[in-house]
Amino acid sequence: MTALDRRVAAAVRHFWDTRRRQQEKQRQSGKRDQGSRGAATGGSQLDGFIGLVSDLLTESGIPDGCIYRRAKVDVFLPGFFRPTKEWDLLVVIDGMLLASIEFKSHIGPSFGNNFNNRTEEALGSATDLWTAYREGAFRDSPRPWLGYFMLLESAPGSTRPVKVKEPHFEVFPEYHGASYTDRYRIFCQKLLRERLYDAACLLCTERESGLRG
Repeated sequence: MTALDRRVAAAVRHFWDTRRRQQEKQRQSGKRDQGSRGAATGGSQLDGFIGLVSDLLTESGIPDGCIYRRAKVDVFLPGFFRPTKEWDLLVVIDGMLLASIEFKSHIGPSFGNNFNNRTEEALGSATDLWTAYREGAFRDSPRPWLGYFMLLESAPGSTRPVKVKEPHFEVFPEYHGASYTDRYRIFCQKLLRERLYDAACLLCTERESGLRG
């Protein structure tokens, strides 16, 4: 295992441990939430990955003061179809936007509706940012680098094939027999091919083994 592998494993452990602690805290407080939504709405689960990427950026030579992380400072950017959008990590140097990264996770048991929500969010965020960029929202910034990260739970609901409905027209063939894991992989590939994002990462992790990294 390389040094980077160990750092990724630590971020995975942080994710699952944070979710576990948030769910336990909610149970002890007596508050109710839908399913595992208590952990999903608690935030901070992906801080390990945000911190890792931030560290890699500083190690590559970007000043720490030019890296803006959600929960530590404001990371709002102007949009075109909406006033602002809060990103997870920004790199701004000398008043120029160099990079923006979105970090998301998708944990079961509900994979169907949430998959559609996640894909629509990613598509909308990219479309909004690029339109705002075209209209000069970021002043003299060169074309910024846009990244997308998705952590997906590896579980029966995300790995088994999913049927598609074709009442009027046929879907594209790559979706036949595809699981939600496959759909996310295809989604990330198409984000890059359509140049909506410059890089996309899909990381799959099991709940139990994830607690061990």
